[in-house]
Amino acid sequence: MPSSQAPPPLPAPLQRASWVLTAVGLLLLWPLLALLASWFLLDAAGVQTLLAMVETVLPRYTLTSVWLCLAVGVGVALVGTTTALAVTVCDFPGRRFFEWALLLPLAVPPYVVAYAYTDFLQYSGPLQTMLRAGLGLQGRVFPEVRNLGGAIWVFTFTLYPYVYLLARTALSERAVSLLEAAALLGASLRRRLWTIALPMARPAIAAGVALALMETLADYGVTSYFGVQSFTAGIYKAWLALDDRYAAAQLSCVLLALVALLLHIERRAQKRMRYSARQITGRTSAAHTRILGTRLTWAAWTLCSLPLLAGFVLPVLFMLRPLWGSWDELQLAPFYAWTWNSLRLASLTAVLATTIAVALGLLYRVRPGRTSSLLVGGIGLGYAVPGAVVVVGLLLPVGWLQNWIPQSPLGALLTASSVGLVWAYLVRFTAVALQPVQSGYSRIPRSLDESARLLGCDGWPLLTRVHGPLLRRTTAAAALLVFVDVMKELPATLVLRPFNSDTLAVMAYQLARDERLGEAALPSLALVLVGLLPVIVISRTLRAR
Repeated sequence: MPSSQAPPPLPAPLQRASWVLTAVGLLLLWPLLALLASWFLLDAAGVQTLLAMVETVLPRYTLTSVWLCLAVGVGVALVGTTTALAVTVCDFPGRRFFEWALLLPLAVPPYVVAYAYTDFLQYSGPLQTMLRAGLGLQGRVFPEVRNLGGAIWVFTFTLYPYVYLLARTALSERAVSLLEAAALLGASLRRRLWTIALPMARPAIAAGVALALMETLADYGVTSYFGVQSFTAGIYKAWLALDDRYAAAQLSCVLLALVALLLHIERRAQKRMRYSARQITGRTSAAHTRILGTRLTWAAWTLCSLPLLAGFVLPVLFMLRPLWGSWDELQLAPFYAWTWNSLRLASLTAVLATTIAVALGLLYRVRPGRTSSLLVGGIGLGYAVPGAVVVVGLLLPVGWLQNWIPQSPLGALLTASSVGLVWAYLVRFTAVALQPVQSGYSRIPRSLDESARLLGCDGWPLLTRVHGPLLRRTTAAAALLVFVDVMKELPATLVLRPFNSDTLAVMAYQLARDERLGEAALPSLALVLVGLLPVIVISRTLRAR
């Protein structure tokens, strides 16, 4: 057998860049490494704190988080799967509208939806006030929405697009030939759904549910505002209210273990989706559809309209209501300052994250090995890590360093400037840029690299002259995704932002927490407008397919 040749040595610039990327990767993995190290530094007081948590708050946090995840998982699976089936297997007037409109709830952060519903449905809100005046009722007309049930409603109708998007893609691209063959053999629509469509979409549904549950566990705005005792709310309570960093670290590790389990489920589901795509070939057109009659058309309209209304239309209308008659009274100068801070941080993070992702993608392409694989894999886990966990992992070593070196400037650097905030953003959202960049690299034939090397183009010229033009759209999409995610990020921003440097997300949360829901409408609507950008890109991509 011929011996395998060793890969060619890296050019000197790329070799230096690989060391820099390794250092950057270690910085991005800092929070996770710090949390793991906290278990080796437990003293007697830390052990007592851990035992006290096991006896008191940990069961409550675990039970609440489990119930929340179970209910949200069932909700997003039902809503996302049924709407995906409706627009792919059935044909009815308005189907093309619902194909892209059902993605709109992705543009609205869950905590913004929570503020909108609370403002409209609370005791002093317009709905209950109108019902009491019109019907002569006394007291509360219907129960308080700020509870576990309200949180389940908000998460279900803002996160179901994860399941809808993946299930729709699986049904329209992987089950086409089987559905058409079953229809030609005389199988009924119900039989085609239960025996072909749903089994084919099961990995996609599982992946979408896992993504939705990771977002649920990472959320802080909805759970804290609704008073739900989840792990994220418990982490902030332990760190900020009780001033116990070891309790916060241990809670973060438990939450991280739950997220790792969900990430494992999502990765396995993605592998099964790729396996199904290899095994089943067919056209990428829409699946064989059934034209619905009048009664079933009304049922399809209702099925597709309810999640769209609950997750996007009604929250936007609820937020527009307080602005309708008080626009002249709004103070726009603070709003412009919050917008500038948000845009500045989001733009800087998007540029840095995309640059790191492109450099990592190039290194992994020209020198695939253990180091590059570990870097890409470790950084790729960042998006699954909740913002609360990132904050604890960043600040925990600061406390250790302050104990050893009281005059260390690291604490001030991380909390009194934007360095710590951008660092936390990069830990979470570099993975968001890395995934589309890797996908873009996978579509570039390696024969182009070999031809470029034969012509003397290697190292950075290979990236700028060959890969760069081919990755232009991919990197633009990656930067856009990071930009929008940073604009909406709340937990890390809430703790690490410098003094007098508030963002739209922070001010929307603080105004809503202070029951100034009318004033919270303007920054919330600004976040919705920004969130529409990736939804438009995704819709155009799906329409192009």
